[in-house]
Amino acid sequence: MAPDLATAQAELRRIFGFADFRGRQAEVIERVLAGQSTLAVMPTGAGKSLTYQLPATLLEGTCVVVSPLIALMHDQLRSARANGIRAATLTSVDADWRETIDAFRAGELDLLYVAPERASQPGFAGMLRDGRLALFAVDEAHCVSEWGHDFRPDYRQLRPLMDLFPAVPRLALTATADAHTRADVLAQLGIPADGLVIAGFDRPNIRYAIRPRQSGSRQLADLLAEQPGPGIVYAQTRRQVEQLAEKLAAETGREVRPYHAGLPAEVRSANQAAFVASEDMVICATIAFGMGIDKPDVRLVAHAGVPKSIEAYYQETGRAGRDGDPALAVMLWGAGDFVTARQRVAELEEARQPGERARLDALAGLVETPGCRRAVLLRHFGEDPPPTCGNCDNCLDPPKVVDATELARKLLSAAYRTGQSFGLGHLQKVLTGAADERITQRGHDKLSVFGIVEREEARLIAPLARALQARGALAANDHGGLVLAGDARAILTGDAEVAIVQPPEGRGRRGRSRGAVPNPIGDPLFDALRELRRALAAEAKVPPYVVFHDSVLRDMAAARPASLAELSGIPGVGEKKRAAYGEAFLKVIREN
Repeated sequence: MAPDLATAQAELRRIFGFADFRGRQAEVIERVLAGQSTLAVMPTGAGKSLTYQLPATLLEGTCVVVSPLIALMHDQLRSARANGIRAATLTSVDADWRETIDAFRAGELDLLYVAPERASQPGFAGMLRDGRLALFAVDEAHCVSEWGHDFRPDYRQLRPLMDLFPAVPRLALTATADAHTRADVLAQLGIPADGLVIAGFDRPNIRYAIRPRQSGSRQLADLLAEQPGPGIVYAQTRRQVEQLAEKLAAETGREVRPYHAGLPAEVRSANQAAFVASEDMVICATIAFGMGIDKPDVRLVAHAGVPKSIEAYYQETGRAGRDGDPALAVMLWGAGDFVTARQRVAELEEARQPGERARLDALAGLVETPGCRRAVLLRHFGEDPPPTCGNCDNCLDPPKVVDATELARKLLSAAYRTGQSFGLGHLQKVLTGAADERITQRGHDKLSVFGIVEREEARLIAPLARALQARGALAANDHGGLVLAGDARAILTGDAEVAIVQPPEGRGRRGRSRGAVPNPIGDPLFDALRELRRALAAEAKVPPYVVFHDSVLRDMAAARPASLAELSGIPGVGEKKRAAYGEAFLKVIREN
């Protein structure tokens, strides 16, 4: 007889130290225990891994987990073993692969983590036949879809493998999939349409902020100064990564390391390991960094430029605050980011261009909205959120919205009448009637658009140009000249309107009190518990969060348990961790 949800809840308390399930975890777990294949779309930090880890301890046989990156597998392996779950990885860097295969065949593993490349090897199916399977779990399942933003061809080999074991249920997991991608994942992995469970996309603990990029390194340095704890800064090129890492380290005094695919493998590995183990380090990286990181205590994710799409933005910002504590996601953007992105789309094969253009337009809408950022994000994924969230820059400090339609017509006219060959600086001078030798040499002082913009209106030209480029009405040629594109004609003829956000000076600093300070009330006991955790983690050679999350330490400091029995009432203190660490933490509590 299959274990039921009541049994699962008892094991949840014993192994993980939690009294109840969160969100739609119970529904997914109940389906798994009943042998039903499922696609679960759950936000990052909602406990996706628990939906296969817990059933794996209850079902007969091994749960085979397909995961895209070795670093992610090893991170999850540490956490599973810390909770007393029998787990192993079978990767190209594991020297103990023979022992792992023997343990699998002997039925001694609850979880076996493998990469999709290994799962597609001919001999792997034969190995699986030598053991007993309880479940196939496919993590980051959007990688199976060409419509997804992280398509991995090897994921397409998973269904033929799973079809060899028709009695074994399938659980696909992702945090990032729009409606089109979800339908494709169901089809590619052979999961029935009624197996879809959507737990929502909202990450209420993340505060979103999007700001024009003015002096990127200075703005980022200010962010790091006001936001303690581990952070990730995403840059668009390897060169930017290295320059930013050097500048931010010099300007902030914090440890900032680079990460990109061009660094030697040993340097990448060392920098990633240092970041995972750190409680305050910042890593500056390209998007090559992230999917393999399951670090729960990242307090800041900053983008030094626009990401590829809303899906990519959601996934990358989702690496902040996985522990549920407050976190901050900030994007700095410039008009040139969208120009480059649109050029990149134009170089794609024709069939892919419409979809990628739509994604870019959706991202421009997020950047340019004067309304709630979270609402725009959630609507993109098919949800119907409230109009305001109270935890994004626009909700905390509502911007002034200006009707810039007439100014947009003037700017577009200036671009057209000067031959669509000049950058914004030249157009600004023409519009404001500046005395400039280049303008008189070219006769641009004789144009009807010369001097038609007054001083008060002139300060809106730059943000307007940025907005027009974000929406695609202005584009840049190979020499940086602004040319008309998109709906520019509709704006000029009065068939389209343009409204832009006019951010006040110094905007974007409000809401700092909601930032992620590990010890918000300055309790010395919390700091003492954190110091003990650091020592225990170093001794066990695991990151501090594998011992306990900050939230667990805060609960300990507040409740001050006096016995192991009382300690077991703290959420997140499971049986094995209580046995391994309980007396040490109780001693610190008694002494403080």
